Amino acid sequence: MTSCLARSIFANRVLAVAMAVAGGASCTAVGPDYERPPVEVPPAYKQTGDSKSAQAKAPLPRERWWELFGDRELNALVERVEVANHSIQAVEARVRQAAALVNVAGAPAYPTLGVGTQNKHAGFAAAWEPDLWGRVRRGVEAGTATYEASVDELAAAKLSVQAQVAQRYFLLRTHDAELRLLRENVGRYEKALQLNRNQYAVGVASRGNVVQAEAQLNSTRAQTLDVELTRAQLEHSLAVLIGKPPAQFSVPASAWTGAIPSIAPTLPSELLLRRPDIAAAERKMAAANAQIGVAHAAYLPSVRLFGGGAIGIGLAGGLAVAQALLDGGLRDAQTTRYSEAYVETVALYRQAVLTAFREVEDNLAALRILEREADVQATSAKAARESVAIMENQYRAGIVNYLSVVIVQSAALTNERAELAILGRRLVATVNLIEALGGGWEAEAAKPAAK
Repeated sequence: MTSCLARSIFANRVLAVAMAVAGGASCTAVGPDYERPPVEVPPAYKQTGDSKSAQAKAPLPRERWWELFGDRELNALVERVEVANHSIQAVEARVRQAAALVNVAGAPAYPTLGVGTQNKHAGFAAAWEPDLWGRVRRGVEAGTATYEASVDELAAAKLSVQAQVAQRYFLLRTHDAELRLLRENVGRYEKALQLNRNQYAVGVASRGNVVQAEAQLNSTRAQTLDVELTRAQLEHSLAVLIGKPPAQFSVPASAWTGAIPSIAPTLPSELLLRRPDIAAAERKMAAANAQIGVAHAAYLPSVRLFGGGAIGIGLAGGLAVAQALLDGGLRDAQTTRYSEAYVETVALYRQAVLTAFREVEDNLAALRILEREADVQATSAKAARESVAIMENQYRAGIVNYLSVVIVQSAALTNERAELAILGRRLVATVNLIEALGGGWEAEAAKPAAK
């Protein structure tokens, strides 16, 4: 009877101490509370010029921004990215790791219980360290912020790969157009060479005309082969981005008939909410700030409640208080480490914001200037084609020699290829602007909870 009463009194005392300690632990968390550091944000972008496209701009959709280009094949390619791209799968695994680490950080807040045998007696042992100074809570805070950063990094990775697919697809299509142009010219130059050979055979044309025609033809053939190589490499790159071996993937040559969408740039202040990489950098600041609290908690004493029992022996337990006095400067070094880590994340966050502003400005400038360049180049290409027609007529009339024809034909081909190159650059710059604006992502979208 006495033994049972003693065990009951012991259990009640341990429970009372535990409840008192837990109550005190619920309201204290050492270390600085997180506040987002301010960044300098301009009121408007410098490069919002007066281009024609500024008159009618399309807002970015929240999702599936690539559909703005109206290309079904592009849509199909981008949709395969999230399913099959291995880089994205690796980042998804990092997100799951970060979610698990939140649980790892929170586990010390719960009691531990174990069973075992010793000296032929079976028994149990329980222990609990109340979170007096918020060390565990700050650890969970850091882990949660790290997890949220990993979710944002996943969104940034998806946006990056989607943009790469669109860029390479558009470059591939402009190369298709360039190949058609070059092959058409090869066909014309083959006919011109045969004509000059026939004329030379009957003494109407000189050997120089034949040599010039051969040089022009072979130069254009070489240019065609070079474009074929680049197109093949673009196709290989697309294959890898959608998780396919290059040998098992191909994009049939086709003309691109879409239109370049005009994108409305968000305000600079909104960019902080639309860029997943900026959101990730901000969450990393929060995680680093919480780690300072973990370091501060190490200076304070810890309390540990413990108890156990064994069959035939009884119950035992108590409360232990520990305080480190000498540690060789470990706690000071850890505090300095985490404080400077926070300073680093602040600098990286502000740099990420500046980089985002620069990327938007770069691509706004590119689109504005390339739009004007496209108009000028189109006029130049049209004039070059007219020059070819005039010079060929003059050659047939015997007014000019064949070298004059070769010169204007080469100039016309150069101008037409330049026109296609500008189209490719405009398409890539449009994709770059969409990516710089954060695609269809917004920070307001709720992140999935860590499990």
